[in-house]
Amino acid sequence: MDIINQTNRTLLFEEINPEKLDLITIVGDVKGIDSLSDDKIKEINEHLLVHNFDEFLDKFSPSIYSFFNAANQKVMYTLKKPEGIPDDTISEIKIDQSNDFLRMLFTLIDTKRSQGITNVDFKFENLLDMISPKKVMDDIRQVRKEIHYMYGQYDKLDDGDPKKLDVGDKLNIMFEEASRNYNNVMAMLPLAIEDIKTRLLLGRAQEDTSSELIQVGQLTIGESGELKIIEAPKSDSTDLMLLDESTNTDLTQVFAEDYGSLSESPSTYVQDLVVRTFCPLPAVRAEVNAALEVQNYNTYLEFYKNAKDDFVKTVKPLVEKILGVKMFFDQYAVKNKGMQPSMLIANSKLDMLVKSSNIPRLETYLNTVNSKNEFSDTIWFGIVPSVELETTGKVKVSRERFRGNDKVVKQDGNSMESLTMLLQVIKDYKVQLFFSFESGEDTTFSSMATAGIDKYIDKCAGLTRKEYSEFAIPSAPNFTVIPKEKSGVIIDSRMLQTENGVELSKDKEDILKLWIEGVYIGAAYVAAGIVAAYQCPEYLRSNFKNVNREFPGVRFDIEAGDNSLRSVTTMTKEISGFTNTIKDSINRKNFGFIFSSENAQLQDTDIKRITVYKSRSMAMSEDGYDSIYKTQVSTYIERFLRFQTGDFKHENIVKFFSNNPSSQKSRWLGKRGSVNSIIQEGDDMSYIIDEKSNLCHIDLVFNGNVKNLEVMITKGTSAVKA
Repeated sequence: MDIINQTNRTLLFEEINPEKLDLITIVGDVKGIDSLSDDKIKEINEHLLVHNFDEFLDKFSPSIYSFFNAANQKVMYTLKKPEGIPDDTISEIKIDQSNDFLRMLFTLIDTKRSQGITNVDFKFENLLDMISPKKVMDDIRQVRKEIHYMYGQYDKLDDGDPKKLDVGDKLNIMFEEASRNYNNVMAMLPLAIEDIKTRLLLGRAQEDTSSELIQVGQLTIGESGELKIIEAPKSDSTDLMLLDESTNTDLTQVFAEDYGSLSESPSTYVQDLVVRTFCPLPAVRAEVNAALEVQNYNTYLEFYKNAKDDFVKTVKPLVEKILGVKMFFDQYAVKNKGMQPSMLIANSKLDMLVKSSNIPRLETYLNTVNSKNEFSDTIWFGIVPSVELETTGKVKVSRERFRGNDKVVKQDGNSMESLTMLLQVIKDYKVQLFFSFESGEDTTFSSMATAGIDKYIDKCAGLTRKEYSEFAIPSAPNFTVIPKEKSGVIIDSRMLQTENGVELSKDKEDILKLWIEGVYIGAAYVAAGIVAAYQCPEYLRSNFKNVNREFPGVRFDIEAGDNSLRSVTTMTKEISGFTNTIKDSINRKNFGFIFSSENAQLQDTDIKRITVYKSRSMAMSEDGYDSIYKTQVSTYIERFLRFQTGDFKHENIVKFFSNNPSSQKSRWLGKRGSVNSIIQEGDDMSYIIDEKSNLCHIDLVFNGNVKNLEVMITKGTSAVKA
């Protein structure tokens, strides 16, 4: 570990934010150069390297852009900042921890994980309404509560008190967050919708949906002793209100002034809305133009539903990437951090990276970080999600008799041609590439449980028996966050005006609902995440007793014994399991990095997480495809050998493999018995030097299977003694 200090840096071949710098741009022109300078590598790391999910959000600031189209009265959303439109008419919407859609998905994943329930039994609808106006308002009420509490603390303290200044700093941050949406009409719509509903349906029971006209009254006993509620006398005095609501009144002025100073185009209606939202007024306004308010409510609701629908469809591909990055880092779930996984994000589309004009830039970068005896920036793994998977056998319909799925042109898919071009480059730099197929119902656990893995094998057939085969790792199936058939979100119901007042409609056609159409996470993110995690001895120590802290997890075979039940993913089970027929097929073919959602136990404890079933590359072996650890051990030993022998000097290679107790081979043999020993029981290393070709042939034996490694020898000037 003191020589090769990390074996888990991962390069994500994906675009996150086109407005940020990318690998191609920073590397720049490489004509006539073999390697990048240390300053250039430092610059790349500053912009593109992340060590955790929060740093990823901070550096890449994933966003979508919106503007209003007066021609069709719609909100338009784009993943790229639109050109030719004035900047002051474009809103940037950051997709971060405070975004309601992303927050809802995080909550859903965490809840599902804590409950350990399969998709068929999980109540998705209980969490999906987090993006409805009602739930958005609930979040604001919590913020409001905190602001009022903090302002009360602030108001009690004397001016100049250091504690008051500290509280003032916290209040400034709270107001900053609250004020972000003053100029964002879309963000104000849920407030307006709930505000109208609150005022028009005032006094109703919580579950009731109708209301009558309200006149605030007081209970009296009449002349004859009868009970009677009469209208309360209107008073100009505000003494009582100020006594109880002094904090509220002060905050009312603060919010009104704050809105007035920050709003680009102030509106009295919106100012009142902001004030009412954060400082509910104690007085009830008896006179409400119900017809106008009902009309406004229904207009706002319809507009919000349509805009949210368009927003979700636009943002979903970006959100799936964000979730993928989060799941990559989530796999490293240890308290004592050791070799923490890191991710370098190319921030460029794959087809752009593998253009003939850009490949030299990628090669020069990889040559710089992967071909030196300095390993802190070495790239060990890569991730390519969303590889196209065409499905055949669909019947062409000449006439649409019933409404079916809209024919959507899939965006952001990576072609097999681009993938093979990338593999052709990275094989020379020993980068193991995890790739998964485009998300959708065809690539889920449910699909694999019924259809098996043949379609994946067929799609990857062209990747076998190639020089790069051992570096290609197909990962499947993808993970389902929200199944397509359970992705409906009820926004709210339209409002009706009746003789008795107003009420929310109960008619089915008046319930506004949007469909998210399913949310998925590419298997490559989780596969690379779990492999990057178990490189760390501290991670292995949290699951195994016999771990050697000197070694990374390059030789750890997750398929062996009960390793897969100890090193589980953080993803919860999705289905009840695969049939024996499907499992027999997977075991017979030994294909790919396959995840399993099976019932299993370890020492009388139920395993409720998804586990790794197979961890194979596209390299062929006697029993199907070869284990991925063999390639990584081979790469690790080659890099270690290069370092220890001064770039493969003849005499030093002989020392490295000698039977001398101080040789590297002897030291590794002496430390067998750990789950991460470089040489395990049944393994061996031997070498033959071919003087004529100046090559050293190394045979690595893994449980009787031999893997060959070949290095070019650097000739010394003195004779070598064996």
